Amino acid sequence: MIMILNILISGIAIAIASYITPGAHIDWYITAIIVAVVLALVNSSIGFCLKLITFPINVLTLGLMSLIINILMVLLVAKIIPWFTIDSFFSAFIFAVILALINMVIVWNIVKK
Repeated sequence: MIMILNILISGIAIAIASYITPGAHIDWYITAIIVAVVLALVNSSIGFCLKLITFPINVLTLGLMSLIINILMVLLVAKIIPWFTIDSFFSAFIFAVILALINMVIVWNIVKK
């Protein structure tokens, strides 16, 4: 139940982030939920392996490498799902930052209450 709620919250966050980000486009809300599921799968498999491999660089750059890996995961999901497009690397950067902030605020408010 918690995983389904987390995916729905991520879908809302992705829809909001795509509305705010100038270069990100989602066709409809169901696409945002599909993007949330695929992004969760990609982050838990490929993203985990990349973060494990780049851990020493991540320590040296104070977490900047994790942000770059998250941006690359968003770009990969945009290539996989045809109804979700990201125009540039900078748009993916803005999308990833906004998505992280929105997820943080929504989850913090739900856990707080």
